[in-house]
Amino acid sequence: MNQNIGYRDMHVYKLAKQLAVEIHKMTLTLPKFELYEQGSQIRRSSKSILANIVEGFARRRYKNEFLHHITIAIAECDETQVHLELLFETCSLKDETKYINFKEETNKLARMLNSFFHSILKQHISEK
Repeated sequence: MNQNIGYRDMHVYKLAKQLAVEIHKMTLTLPKFELYEQGSQIRRSSKSILANIVEGFARRRYKNEFLHHITIAIAECDETQVHLELLFETCSLKDETKYINFKEETNKLARMLNSFFHSILKQHISEK
């Protein structure tokens, strides 16, 4: 990883932030009973992806801590995907186009996070 790059410059951060914002906006259109149940859960999990990327990046000098936070980001991405599926399958998220877009973007983010995890491993190994 380029030592001069900041977390705001990374594509994985940009996509995670975009998704967190869009998911937050989407939840505000959910039925009232979902606003505080699934809506709250998916807002927290999607924002946690972003927060863990940032926190891991801040601890990047310590491989295990960096990997720990990226692992949490991956888990939160999986959780976000489950909440999206539940919202769609229970008809709380009625817009199928929006659901498909979120599904594609979270799948893309999951792949990026996994690649990021492996690049951290590779970089820390090559620095020894």
